[in-house]
Amino acid sequence: MKEQIEKLREIEKEICESKGDFELFALFLREDTTEWDLIISSDWVRLDKKATINHIVEKIRKVFSDKEMLMLSRLIILDKDDVALQAIHGAMQVEHGLTEVSNSNFFGLSIKHAYLITSKRQVHS
Repeated sequence: MKEQIEKLREIEKEICESKGDFELFALFLREDTTEWDLIISSDWVRLDKKATINHIVEKIRKVFSDKEMLMLSRLIILDKDDVALQAIHGAMQVEHGLTEVSNSNFFGLSIKHAYLITSKRQVHS
């Protein structure tokens, strides 16, 4: 899993350089599944969700094998007012790094494991 996380960290950095910062870029493994959810959030992401999803999936497909792709379940975009986003920010702050969380509860979901690559509040002017 560490190799895949490192690939995602590189993807997150690349995207930030070309598109802008993320408020959240994290992988979550829920208690009831074996596939990971990629959860993201940012003002620029919300402007065109479909294009963002396509862009990120394309980047992932370039570096992940077919087998690695099967470990990903879905890509979720959180709104800036989402209680889940606020809960994650309240628990962890990290930027272009890696924070690992095990056996936690975020926004009513039991999380078996999570990797937070970026979790930071965006300052709105």
